[in-house]
Amino acid sequence: MRTQKGYRAPVLADVAREAEVSVPTVSRVLNGTKYVAPELAQRVHRAIATLGYRPNEAARSMRSGRRTLVSVLSGATANYGYARTLQGIETAARRAGMSVTITVVASGGDDDLKRSVDLALAQPTAGAIVLEFDRAGINARHLLPDGLPVVVAGGGSRRPGGIPAALIDERTAAREATAYLLRLGHRTVHHVAGPTAGKHSGRTDGWRAALTAVGASVPTVMNAEWDATSGYRWGERIAGRDDVTAVLCGNDEIAIGLIRALSDRGVRVPQDVSVVGFDDQPLVAMWRPSLTTVDQDFEDLGERAFGLLERLIDGDGDTASSVVVPQLVVRESTAAPRG
Repeated sequence: MRTQKGYRAPVLADVAREAEVSVPTVSRVLNGTKYVAPELAQRVHRAIATLGYRPNEAARSMRSGRRTLVSVLSGATANYGYARTLQGIETAARRAGMSVTITVVASGGDDDLKRSVDLALAQPTAGAIVLEFDRAGINARHLLPDGLPVVVAGGGSRRPGGIPAALIDERTAAREATAYLLRLGHRTVHHVAGPTAGKHSGRTDGWRAALTAVGASVPTVMNAEWDATSGYRWGERIAGRDDVTAVLCGNDEIAIGLIRALSDRGVRVPQDVSVVGFDDQPLVAMWRPSLTTVDQDFEDLGERAFGLLERLIDGDGDTASSVVVPQLVVRESTAAPRG
């Protein structure tokens, strides 16, 4: 509703006044719990449409005893993996008739963690999903109260503590991607890793394990940020080195920046250097050369996480963790080394 002071959300009393009925009549129409004469119900619905009234779902869930709100705690929302996982959660929740709130845990500090958890649980929450892509998410999970249905989503093949988890086994995927490059004939594989954000890197572990398994030399990890500019800077350094023939990147953006820097300096991909990314973001198949990468289905991760939480909320005992190993997608950016 528009007032001289700005917008005010219409309430039940406004609807009742517009429809010329009582507030209890409006409530009965909205809840569908008792019979209301069709003519009165039509007047209420017309008033709702005219005023743009929206029921308070939180209040309704408190009255009905059925909570339909899922809280998601995440260390970020803009990064590709975070955003697509959140999209998967929201899609699955909408199909189930539930709503999602997202609370960003900006840091791993005690005060920020407590403030974020308190904010997430201030509403009538049916359960929580914690994105454990970084240390902030991992720490937030430890502050959630016992008795609240909780599921974690992230990378790995298992999670300690008995909490159900939806996982992407990035360690196995990185090991297989590195082994593929070794099978092509590369003597070793260099690694431009993304930031660990205070947690263990399954991608780096898998890379190292593949090299160690065949007795290949393990180069020093090149630490980058998650963006293409950071990859470009490493590409500038790699371009002058004869010992680098294959590179596994922490994500696709790093790989794209790396390839661009190599190209700008006359180093050909894959003829001179093979490059593998991680994630399989939507546009990398259209890059030139198209990017060989690990296909991480983050939307599926979000949907699997919500499915586990829904079973927990419904009291279903079958809530074993769900683990998927992402597959390597071979495209044009990899080849056997020269000679």
